[in-house]
Amino acid sequence: MEKVTVPGIRDRKGKEKITMLTAYDHPFAGIMDEAGIDIILVGDSVGNVVLGYPNTLPVTVNEMIHHTKAVTRGANRALVVIDMPFMSYHESIEQARRNAGRMIKETGAAAVKVEGGVRIKEAIKAIVDIEIPVMAHIGLTPQSVNRMGGYKVQGKGTAEDMLIEDAKAVEEAGAFSVVLEAVPRTLASKITVMLSIPTIGIGAGPDCDGQVLVGHDLLGLLGKFRPKFVKTYVNLRDEMEKGVKAYIDEVKQGIFPDDTYSFH
Repeated sequence: MEKVTVPGIRDRKGKEKITMLTAYDHPFAGIMDEAGIDIILVGDSVGNVVLGYPNTLPVTVNEMIHHTKAVTRGANRALVVIDMPFMSYHESIEQARRNAGRMIKETGAAAVKVEGGVRIKEAIKAIVDIEIPVMAHIGLTPQSVNRMGGYKVQGKGTAEDMLIEDAKAVEEAGAFSVVLEAVPRTLASKITVMLSIPTIGIGAGPDCDGQVLVGHDLLGLLGKFRPKFVKTYVNLRDEMEKGVKAYIDEVKQGIFPDDTYSFH
């Protein structure tokens, strides 16, 4: 299968839906890649999904690099995008360039993702100017959870104009695509029509140019709580628990290992 590229993603605007999932390790990346996913995002959601942090804020550049190196070794076709974590691009243009360059150079990812609109327009432009593709992320931006007072739908009422300005800003700065998270469907549709770059929705309705979910949510690995926008396609958590319990029972009863699983 042909390798997915940044220009290829841009060219799909209005032609073919884009699929994106998060992965944080080699096995998951390999499965998603072989299944035909277009983009694998190594999100800073690794913090609360895999590392046990309460949110994404504690995640470091080194942690992102560690996980993304594993993912790129498992992804042969998909475009791999790495999240720039909190405070890795906020202090200065020089810091944004340095960290983006390091994260691409050390991982083999094809692009970085940054959160924010008007406020980080110059950082996006600076990264793009050193030949690193940028995926933007507006709406509910988890790195801003404290300012937002929680994980809430964005762009309602008078906030609609602000979100439209954010969308215009990231496009003007040179982002090749933009994630719209937790945005009302009508607003997401309006932004999708307005922009020349693809929109990738998560909790933003079906009219975006593509969709993204956290892989662990799709696979039912994170327990019973699920945001409204998450569809679980298979419940692996229950299956894994069954398997572990069966193993425990067989070991305790002396059933496993038997001769079949022993050397002679």
